[in-house]
Amino acid sequence: MAELKTLLFDLDGTLVRTREASWELFRQTNEKFGLGVDTPSAFFRLFNQNFFTALDEKSGNGAGAEAEAVKRHFQELLRQDYSPDLVPGMANVVHALAGHYTLIVLSSNTMEAVRRILLNSDVAHCFAHVFSGDVAPSKVDAIKRFLADPSYSCGRRCSPHYEESTPQRLHGPQEAMLITDTVGDVEEAVAAGIRVGAVSWGMHRAEDLEAAGAEFVCIWPEELVAYLKPGETCSLGVCSLPSAVPGPPPLIARVPDEPGAARRFRRQQAAVELAAALASAAPATPAAPTAGGDCGCNESCCTGPVAEPELLLRQVLTVLGGPALVSPRQLQGERLSTRTEESAPTAYQELASMAAPNGGRVQPHKEDR
Repeated sequence: MAELKTLLFDLDGTLVRTREASWELFRQTNEKFGLGVDTPSAFFRLFNQNFFTALDEKSGNGAGAEAEAVKRHFQELLRQDYSPDLVPGMANVVHALAGHYTLIVLSSNTMEAVRRILLNSDVAHCFAHVFSGDVAPSKVDAIKRFLADPSYSCGRRCSPHYEESTPQRLHGPQEAMLITDTVGDVEEAVAAGIRVGAVSWGMHRAEDLEAAGAEFVCIWPEELVAYLKPGETCSLGVCSLPSAVPGPPPLIARVPDEPGAARRFRRQQAAVELAAALASAAPATPAAPTAGGDCGCNESCCTGPVAEPELLLRQVLTVLGGPALVSPRQLQGERLSTRTEESAPTAYQELASMAAPNGGRVQPHKEDR
């Protein structure tokens, strides 16, 4: 059997606890349109097939305007009010699997509800794609679209970035698996040709899921890790997953402490690298002591060796707007400002302003009248 590459997760009843939350919303639609779905178990039976097909059958056998009105009413309730919690332990399972598979959500729910739930649960960036009910009502069609497009092979590692190092490739049907809690989903996945795993904490019984074609039915969320990563532990977390791009993981939706902070940091880093290069390239040369300490330091700095690279570094930092007197060691150990307005002007800057008044700009010539 081909090695699994992608996991498609159903949302309601698989990732989130839905038995009460979804029924409370559907009950309002049922009462408004008199659908005759008067108990939770009757509602759960709608998921023995494609949910929207079953809903159409309850809405006057799919008679045009009424069926659309029923679907629109229920979906609007989902968009506005549906926000259940994840199944306990499922966030850790998602983080563990995201490092090994491309993860996709395949749901009959609305895009707004899926987005809200995944963001609130801090797992949104673990999923590379979402096929929601308002985008692809038929899960068979959604699976076929996924199998026909090689770009869906690129995943995420719990960061906003898509993996750029992963080559695009078409999936074989046996390289994808749907994880779900309903018989209808199992049958749609089998019809589309992909593999199916199931969970027992959702809408349908384990024996019914197995009879429909599920390879396994998990009793606990952690079983997903044990089955899909045999011999490994589920110790990987969001912080330890490798990033999709080189370097440290990005700060998501976080504004810098002050404007220009990133730019100043890059300039400081460049100064540190320049200082290190100059210090290693040229040896220190002794400077002749200044009699009487003409600089006003009482001979404390006018005797002893002064590294020529350090003198050059001072000039470089002056141009950058940093402190005039600084050593490479100080540069590495202290946070330096490169904004000229944050520090007093140096002697070099004062001389520069005297030599080039008005910032070096030449006043326009006035014609004689």
